[in-house]
Formats: sequence, structure tokens, C-alpha cells
Amino acid sequence: MAGRTLKRVSTQKAAGSRSQDPEGTKADIIEIASEEFALNGLAGARIDEIAARTRSSKRMIYYYFGDKEGLYLSALENAYRVVREGEQRLDVEGLSPLDALVRLVEFTFDHHRKHENFIRMVMTENLNHGEYLDRSTTIRALNAGAVSTIETIYRRGVADRLFRDGLEPADLHWQISALCFFNVSNRATFSHVIGRDVGSAKAQAALRKGAVDMIVRFVVRPEKLPK
Repeated sequence: MAGRTLKRVSTQKAAGSRSQDPEGTKADIIEIASEEFALNGLAGARIDEIAARTRSSKRMIYYYFGDKEGLYLSALENAYRVVREGEQRLDVEGLSPLDALVRLVEFTFDHHRKHENFIRMVMTENLNHGEYLDRSTTIRALNAGAVSTIETIYRRGVADRLFRDGLEPADLHWQISALCFFNVSNRATFSHVIGRDVGSAKAQAALRKGAVDMIVRFVVRPEKLPK
């Protein structure tokens, strides 16, 4: 009897703790859910598994997120929010246009390399043809901010006669993302195809530098390129 009473009190305390920190509980659920969605996709992820790995229950997950699709969308929004908030913390306004561009490319490369779940979730969403992303006004607003940052850097560079005219900031965002995204999404297959581990520290350093060099050469006027 004493054991059952102790267990009941412990459970009540845990439930009370969760109810007093709803944001912490939601963040915990989203973190674990992101891992599950990244590993198994939307169809393969299981709410039972997510609940078992968090400080919550299936009932609580459904209470906060409605259903599995609601949880998936929240995890997807959070993944985009993390990368965009990181970009905002770069403080590129105090840098020259070229230094700001270099820092942005380096950040994107490093972030994607360190947050492979983000890449896998974007890959999953592409398999879903962007259906869930299209439901989110949050992600569109976040990405608008990312393009705005690039546009500010680019316009400054054009005004300084450093960057060449005629580029679309959204296209530049695409180019940067493509180089950094492929580094994670195709690392395993590419390593097997060429017979060399492109995920090694040496290879990653070279690929990071290459990504920066390619973007710089794409944007900077030929006569202004660093020697």
C-alpha cells in the first residue's frame, strides 16, 4: 500500500510540474518529435514513441498540438525558427558587405552541418510537396526575414560598387542554401559513390571554404575579387 501511495504522489508531482511549465513541456515534445520526424518522416513517426521519450503523455501531446500533423507542423516551424534566429544574431550590419556575406554563408554551412534534423525534415516536407509548409504563415514570415537580410547585404554591396548588378536576393538565398543543404542531404551517398568520407573534418573544412568562395565569386564584380 505504501509503495502504491508513493507512486501516486510521485505521479501527481510530475503532472503538477508539467502543468506549471507548459512551454518547457511543449519545447521538450517538439525536440523529441523533431528527431522522430527526421528519422521516420511524417507517416512513420509514432506519437506513442514521442510520448515515451518525453515528460508527457499522448493525451498531453494531443492537447497541445491537436494531432500528429499539428505536432509535425509545429516541429517544422521550430526548425526554421532556430536557423532564422541564428541568422539574426549574426549582427552583420557592422560588417562590410563582403564580410557580411562571408559570415552568412559560413553560418548557414555550419548550422546545417550541426542540425541534420533540420535538413531531414525539409527533405520530408519536399516529399510532401510543401503541403504542410504551405499551411504555415510563420515559416513564410521567417523566410521573408532571411531574404530581407540577404537583400540588405546585397544592396549595400551594389551601392559600394563591389557586388555586380542584376541579382535577385531570393535567388542568392537559393544558391547559398543549395550548397549548404547538399552537404548534409547527400553526404552519405556521395561518400559511397566517390569512395571518400566527405564528412571528415578535413573534407568539411575544404567544402566550407569552397562554398564561401563560390558565393563570393558569384556575387562580387570580377575586378573586385580578392586576390
